[in-house]
Amino acid sequence: MNQYYLIAQLPSLEIAGETTALPITEERFYELCKSNLGKKAWNALCGLTLVPKRQNKRSGYPFIDRWNEWEISLRLALAGARAEKMKKPYEGERKVFSDKLLQTVHQAVEMDDPLEAERYLTRVRLDFLETLRPADSFSETMLFYYALKLKLILRLQRFDKGRGQSAYRKIYSSIMYGGDQEVKE
Repeated sequence: MNQYYLIAQLPSLEIAGETTALPITEERFYELCKSNLGKKAWNALCGLTLVPKRQNKRSGYPFIDRWNEWEISLRLALAGARAEKMKKPYEGERKVFSDKLLQTVHQAVEMDDPLEAERYLTRVRLDFLETLRPADSFSETMLFYYALKLKLILRLQRFDKGRGQSAYRKIYSSIMYGGDQEVKE
């Protein structure tokens, strides 16, 4: 469709980071895409997520399928490593993971600060996404890449230590005390 025009007008995300304002909102990006993509590509773009389902069906786009497979593997490896660290049984799906993925997961699990661990994992995701970056800068695949990169940068920017601690205390309280009391530090 009109993806060449669309991609040409998208601002670069190369300088965007945790504290840098994004040059485009996710809403604006999707608004631009809706009128410039065919139905199949639009539906695939709308289905992009940072949390793919374990039993994810094929998208029809190798880029999206590779991202989803890698993200699912990362999440399964994290679940196993976290269970191991807490000395709890892991009843999830067992897969064979690469040494690199296992090393990444163990590094994240061993971090004392959960916020830093999440930031680290998001940067790992951004690094993996770069390995998938399409050579053709004007392809539909570039739009999928752009959308995921935008989502990951937004995720980084949403981390807030105070809100995270508050949410943790509420969850912990509901587990320990049935939600009647809030745990204070």
